Amino acid sequence: MRILVLALGAALGLWLAAFAPVRAFEIEDERQFGPRGVTPLEVLSTTDISILQPVITAWLEANPGMGLHYVMASSQEVYRAIAEEDRQFDVVISSAMDLQMKLANDGKAQALPEDAMARQPGWARWRDVLVAVAQEPVVLVLSDGALPKGQEPPRTRRELIALLRDNPDWFRGKVGTYDPAISGAGYLFAAQDARLSDTFWRLAEVMGRLDARLYCCSSAMIDDLRAGRLLVGYNVLGSYALAWGGQGYRIIELEDFTLTLLRTALIPRRAPNPDGAADFLRYLLSPLGQSLIAEGAGLPTVEAAAFERHPHLRPIRLDPGLLAALDSVSRRRFLEEWRAAMVQP
Repeated sequence: MRILVLALGAALGLWLAAFAPVRAFEIEDERQFGPRGVTPLEVLSTTDISILQPVITAWLEANPGMGLHYVMASSQEVYRAIAEEDRQFDVVISSAMDLQMKLANDGKAQALPEDAMARQPGWARWRDVLVAVAQEPVVLVLSDGALPKGQEPPRTRRELIALLRDNPDWFRGKVGTYDPAISGAGYLFAAQDARLSDTFWRLAEVMGRLDARLYCCSSAMIDDLRAGRLLVGYNVLGSYALAWGGQGYRIIELEDFTLTLLRTALIPRRAPNPDGAADFLRYLLSPLGQSLIAEGAGLPTVEAAAFERHPHLRPIRLDPGLLAALDSVSRRRFLEEWRAAMVQP
């Protein structure tokens, strides 16, 4: 009898597990554009709706009768929706270039329209499945009251380290940056920082000694900067910093190097409307679409000339090197070192 009870219990456990609700990916915002009653183009993105709204509105005006459903989520949730839950979206746009590269490399994306891809420089596309639709600097943000009297704003990471180290009481608990353990974009920025300069780990240790506050996203950092809860925001996305016109803070592109993010787009392998997705991407990548994105975000279009004009800008290139930092062993070691730097005795 005991064996029968155990067997029934195990079977019941398996049955309950099979029908237990699975946590769906978490969305932050969504909006329906265009007429009701039509099957909309489904767009999943990490980009704030306000940034892409001008180009969405223009595309719908050029395509009467079409609708578009825009879903916004964090970069990790966007990745999980496609990689793990196989959600059916037509277009995926994300700031986490490495996670997008992994989706494409793992066969989760289909070929993009060749005519649209040809408009972008080689460093802004990968094979025929992943392409940059916008670029933006990753910046340092200082509140208007950030600097002790007589101090000049830092222009390099070395100067930032010196400023924080020499004024610990002023900056304690007032420095913010991404938490790379929870933010895909934050992990990308930290890994690229560490690859480009050894000053990153020194800066991480200084921020750790000052009880730095860790964030999921740039918008939360900007909110706390504007509210006076932060004095310094490190590795903030330029579009969010520019969204408020620098009111209450100043934006600094560090002169030793300023990472330049590429927001990338792909069409998932199981997109319900791949033709509509291809048409939308053609529009995004057209000269008109690029100018509308620049208008919505206050950012330059994707162009090589930007890096010639501003040599301190360092583009994060779309290449397989992005996948190296996503290796589970490499990621675990990186995050362990990060925690050791940020959690000071």
